Amino acid sequence: MRPMRVLVVDDSAFFRSVVTEGLSRLLPGGSEIKTADDPFAARDMILTFDPDVMVLDMELPRMDGVEFLRRLLVQYSQPTIAVSANAIYQEQALAAGALEFLTKPSRSRNIEPFLRQLAQAVERGAGVYVKPEGPALRPVQEVRANLARPRGAGQIKLIALGASTGGTEALSTVITALRPPLPPIVIVQHIPPRFSSMFALHLDRDSRLAVKEAADGDRLLPDHVYVAPGDRHLRVKRFGGIWSLSCLPGPNVNGHCPSVDVLFTSVARTAGAHALGVIMTGMGSDGARGLKLMRDAGARTIGQDESSCVVYGMPRAAYELGAVEHQVPLLSIAGTIMNLVRQDSDE
Repeated sequence: MRPMRVLVVDDSAFFRSVVTEGLSRLLPGGSEIKTADDPFAARDMILTFDPDVMVLDMELPRMDGVEFLRRLLVQYSQPTIAVSANAIYQEQALAAGALEFLTKPSRSRNIEPFLRQLAQAVERGAGVYVKPEGPALRPVQEVRANLARPRGAGQIKLIALGASTGGTEALSTVITALRPPLPPIVIVQHIPPRFSSMFALHLDRDSRLAVKEAADGDRLLPDHVYVAPGDRHLRVKRFGGIWSLSCLPGPNVNGHCPSVDVLFTSVARTAGAHALGVIMTGMGSDGARGLKLMRDAGARTIGQDESSCVVYGMPRAAYELGAVEHQVPLLSIAGTIMNLVRQDSDE
């Protein structure tokens, strides 16, 4: 992996020193680590140092880390790993756009495992927002204008998610962490028909988005989530600028109705580069081919990583097929979705 630039923002000189030493040792040779002790110093450093990833503490002087993220990511799509000794910040940090959240170690014997975990998170973060080779010190605006983007990439207007075994809990984790504004979201979860409407109601109760069980002819609206009924295939249709749903019974595909492949294939055909696809925990390979079609059409794609899956079947099949652009842990999926949507809307 190429060397990377990392900015560590923390008001503790000891923590900055420990993380600088650890990342210098664990990241690829030639990586640069710089530090700042508050958000205002960090803002200036971002403009001059142009970091690939920022490691940001949540409890900072002059402005807390969550507020800094909210203000920063409106202007700059800066991949960020949030850290704190207090786990109560996890949901807020991920909702504000952090890619991952790590809890600082409370004991010295846990420092080295934490540093290894942080180094891995930094490497994943650097892969979310790929920057071209060249001089290290460049204006952020220039970097953002010259990102290496997937072929045909464009503003994300539709998000599609697919899951199976373990998916109800995983989808709940993602959907409840998402924050408006977002484009319409369509979901296929392998689930019996009598439970799909209950699942949609559960998500609607706990989410800041409006969630419903999908119905044939539904018009897709921003900040709305549509869950496929447990016995009907879900497809996206487009007529001019109007997006709607086809929600009809049909034969099993990959052993399932609804099938993730059916949804993803329809999204690839109707939305192309204007879509984002996410494949999550599940047995088998349903969704892998459809996600590959989406990526080939220029869509952004995310796969849940093995360590956070109940069953690493569907995401593995998609990853091995070359369909996954970003492979991230479950708790980072919502933040990655919001970052990618924000990046594309800024361009």
